Amino acid sequence: MAKRSHTLSPHDLGDVHDDRNHRRSSHPSGKSGFERFLDVVERVGNKVPHPVVIFVLLIALVIVLSHVFYMLGASATYQSINADTGEVEELTTTAQSLLTADGFRFMFEGVVQNFMNFNAVGVIIVAMLGVGVAEESGLIKALIHKLVNVAPPAAMTYILVFIGILSSIAADAGYLVLIPLAAAAFLSLGRHPLAGLAASFAGVAAVFTANILIKPLDGILTGITNDAIHLLNPNLSIDLTANFWFSAASVLLLTVAVALITEKIVEPRLGAYTSNETVVERSEMTPEETRGLRYSGIAIFVVLAVFMALSLPSGAPLRNPDTGDLIGDSPFMNGLIVFIMILFLAAGWAYGKGAGTMKSTVDVVNAMEKAIRSLASLLFLLFVISQFLAFFNYSNMATLAAVNLGDWLEEAGLGPLTLLIGFVVVVAVLDLIMTGAIPKWAIFAPVFVPLLMRLNVDPEAVLAAYRVGDAPFNAVTPLNAYFALIVTFAQKYDPKAGVGTVIALMLPYVIIVFVLWILLLAAWHLFGIPWGL
Repeated sequence: MAKRSHTLSPHDLGDVHDDRNHRRSSHPSGKSGFERFLDVVERVGNKVPHPVVIFVLLIALVIVLSHVFYMLGASATYQSINADTGEVEELTTTAQSLLTADGFRFMFEGVVQNFMNFNAVGVIIVAMLGVGVAEESGLIKALIHKLVNVAPPAAMTYILVFIGILSSIAADAGYLVLIPLAAAAFLSLGRHPLAGLAASFAGVAAVFTANILIKPLDGILTGITNDAIHLLNPNLSIDLTANFWFSAASVLLLTVAVALITEKIVEPRLGAYTSNETVVERSEMTPEETRGLRYSGIAIFVVLAVFMALSLPSGAPLRNPDTGDLIGDSPFMNGLIVFIMILFLAAGWAYGKGAGTMKSTVDVVNAMEKAIRSLASLLFLLFVISQFLAFFNYSNMATLAAVNLGDWLEEAGLGPLTLLIGFVVVVAVLDLIMTGAIPKWAIFAPVFVPLLMRLNVDPEAVLAAYRVGDAPFNAVTPLNAYFALIVTFAQKYDPKAGVGTVIALMLPYVIIVFVLWILLLAAWHLFGIPWGL
């Protein structure tokens, strides 16, 4: 991916010329040791083979290691909580070889299904149908123009980071919509677009488990936690707001931290960015933009009204037909990306009609086709990644690593706070290879919730610790389903960008956010501050 420039967003923001040699020469000798370290990370990372080749090599490695562990008889017995039924199950996991007859059958028969089961593929395609129309019509540019007019320039980074953190309420929308928008917003202000990309990616990914709003993931994590609590005390439970105060404080602290990292570390390292894209000054909106935004606002209002009618009343079709719930396991939340697609599609089409940039439905269809065409290289990479993840999961190596690390930590004989922090570190390390928040918690909760409760640690604290460990490394692991997408976004502004570029961009965020968040967790525990409502 470092050799070719791909434009994922269908809207052409202009030919971008990034003189990386000039950019580096502007900071010839004043670099700190950490900046030089990041430069090495970027150079080394970008010299590795194409990501497709990397994952093909990883597939080969998984195949070999799966057989080695299978021959050694590697296994682990543990208690896990079924996220669907809430039942505690004692499970024994053994290493499975991909070089047995069953393994060969799995690899041969499962290729198509592995790709179809890779959720990120469908999410990206569906979302881009709507986002593509919004981009091609000029709606995104007009919104950036409006944002530049309304928001104080000094607060722009903080606003984008804050919105990025909150975007986890809308599942994957932050990756698909906010990150490219933030990069374009920085470019429009004459700032380096990769700094905007990095800031928003940090908000979306590295602080994913914190929010001031209740999101679907909270319901699942809380349910798993309660089932673990009942192993020790059947009469005790926590609710969805069990981490509210800690999460709210985390959002505020990390919004400021991520913004400062962007402005004090990342942006100075990137240096000046040159482009023929015109900087958007504070100026009056054109009559076409104003009319387009007015039409877009009407379209958004209509879409929201329709979905409110379909979801808010008791017994509405987008509520859970059995429980009546809207938040959590419901048709609305399960199909949230469809709502986002329709919202952007309607808003983009309406803007195009109002601004005169889209004359007919043919223009809308052309915009959607252009958006899908731009995904070709990314879809090929996701195809290879889907096979790697399927093979890796089949081998059971991630589960074996999680159980063994958990057992080691449990037997270490540490004090409550030390054990809590050690738990955070183990979760973070494991997140590099097992990114899903739910399966990790289903394995860890039955072990650490009762263990720490016996040491007089609140179960809310254990859940908070899991949130701290599970999020930051999402921003640097290539196994993040959207990491390849971020590389593609970066290549729009820097054709030479690769995996190393993104990792080097995100390392300052990951390190500082991880340390600050652990310190906040420790202070919260030591001072006995309530974790939630």
